[in-house]
Amino acid sequence: MTDNRNTILAVILSGLVLIAWQYFYNAPQMEKQRVQSQTQAELAKPSPQAPAGGAAPQPGTTPTAPAANQPAAIVGRDTAIAASPRIKIETPRVTGSIALKGARIDDLALVQYRDTVDPKSPAIVLFSPSGTAHPYYAEFGWVGAAGSTARLPDRDTVWQQEGSGALSPTHPVTLKYDNGEGLTFRRTISIDDRYLFSVKDDVTNVGTAPVTLYPFALISRHGTPEVSGYYILHEGLIGYLGDKGLQEHGYKSVAEAPILGSGGRGFEFNVTNGWLGITDKYWAAALLPDTSARLKARFLAEPGAKVRYQTDYLQDPQTVAIGGTGSTNARLFAGAKEANVVGINFPLAGHGGYNKQLELNHFDLLIDWGWFYFITKPMFLALDYFFHLVGNFGVSILLVTVLVKLLFFPLANKSYASMAKMKSVQPQLAALKERYPDDRQKQQQEMMEIYKKEKINPIAGCLPVLLQIPVFFSLYKVLFVTIEMRHAPFYGWIKDLSAPDPTTIFNLFGLIPFDPMVLGPHVGPYLMLGVWPIIMGITMWIQMKLNPTPPDPTQKMIFDWMPLIFTFMLAGFPAGLVIYWAWNNLLSVLQQGFIMRKNGVKVELFDNLKATFVKKAEQKS
Repeated sequence: MTDNRNTILAVILSGLVLIAWQYFYNAPQMEKQRVQSQTQAELAKPSPQAPAGGAAPQPGTTPTAPAANQPAAIVGRDTAIAASPRIKIETPRVTGSIALKGARIDDLALVQYRDTVDPKSPAIVLFSPSGTAHPYYAEFGWVGAAGSTARLPDRDTVWQQEGSGALSPTHPVTLKYDNGEGLTFRRTISIDDRYLFSVKDDVTNVGTAPVTLYPFALISRHGTPEVSGYYILHEGLIGYLGDKGLQEHGYKSVAEAPILGSGGRGFEFNVTNGWLGITDKYWAAALLPDTSARLKARFLAEPGAKVRYQTDYLQDPQTVAIGGTGSTNARLFAGAKEANVVGINFPLAGHGGYNKQLELNHFDLLIDWGWFYFITKPMFLALDYFFHLVGNFGVSILLVTVLVKLLFFPLANKSYASMAKMKSVQPQLAALKERYPDDRQKQQQEMMEIYKKEKINPIAGCLPVLLQIPVFFSLYKVLFVTIEMRHAPFYGWIKDLSAPDPTTIFNLFGLIPFDPMVLGPHVGPYLMLGVWPIIMGITMWIQMKLNPTPPDPTQKMIFDWMPLIFTFMLAGFPAGLVIYWAWNNLLSVLQQGFIMRKNGVKVELFDNLKATFVKKAEQKS
């Protein structure tokens, strides 16, 4: 009965892992390969209409889109950048430019990050101007009250730079626009040495009447980007909006949301102390208004030949008297989601980052730590700590694995000790089957008496596997979502711990010019069986052989096939995870062997290995 119970539990655990792998990894990978890059031309943004009755207008005043849904011509990124006078952005982490036409921040590249592990590959491009294949930009300004006729700067307004020079951490830039009707607009933009833009807008009124203006800020992205498609990772529109808490909406969710009164589909929030933006797996752009500001915030999707997604907010109006000045401040995060930059909150540890520096409302959640953040955060902090000691995340994974083993050592010891006692009573259990061959109930009663007498927990053998599951998941999450793991090398052929082992036995590890992926998404991924997955499978097989051969044929078959199944299953997982599993298996073999000897139980590893090969040799002969 106990053997059957352990067999069923092993089958259930294996099935859960297989299903999770298929759902979270394999299926999204195949779906991702079916997704084609969208090449439809861009529609310009439609002009919002100010509602009647003195209601607040919507941010982002722009000219009307081309008639009849005719797409505008797509141009190359360099061509689009050259079409407008610009101010360069030069910092150690980002380069790009600000368009004087519209005063948009629409050209930004992250120079410390590359498309591939090759340091000569192109830098990651975050923002691109309108007219390109994938426009993505931030915009700030003022919107007039309903019925106002004041001329305000829009996307076609050409600003003038006061002074000269590029925007850098030590050199802010100031832009000026005079509407010729008594309003003068000045915008001062500064940037730190990381990814934070600060924008201060001033408007001076020397006209003949007061003017009421609403400060706004927006981030706009044209076209639905290709996403990873994993359930455990959010990509899309995000924000922590006051008492509404964390708001995460994927592109599809926003595009299918209710129609808003202002036009388009999406979600509206009236909050204080919030931030909002658009996030990718490793990069993000987010608006960070003053924490005391009251916001009318939106997640918006506007349909067209290319859907336009937008996060924006509108602040309370300011009435600028004759001879007076109005001002507002805004901030923009645009860059890589580095934990020490964004911030990571955890008791007695963590990094402050912008979250602490700017006293933001849970800005650390820009990184998707998931529901099990109480496991994933300390896992990352431990990996990051050892990385700064040894300089290699692969070695850090090995050290953290040892640390986890030590942490669970007393519990695992009890488990292995109980397993060892179970092996010591195997002769008594075998005798029970001979004594009561046709009475299962009597066998069970006598078996439980033996377990009670020897103080044996019959399910203790599953405890080490159960303990490994949360550690496995947290490490997988950390490897998957944190940019620190992206392109982090180990030794030898592993150049990226967050990617699968690039080798495969089916082309003799690169000796034969054959790529299994040419066989398609339904076959190719199963043939990418690299060196580390094979090492992991061998260590798992050795761990299985440490135990005596199960008497039940079904249980024996499951344990015989499990290492092979896990080898193929984990081949597509990040290499760092496979290295962890192999190293953990090896440590478990050493620990279990030590405890078995301590409890006077024979370590049957070599006998089982010998029996396996002798039996196979006899079958061949």
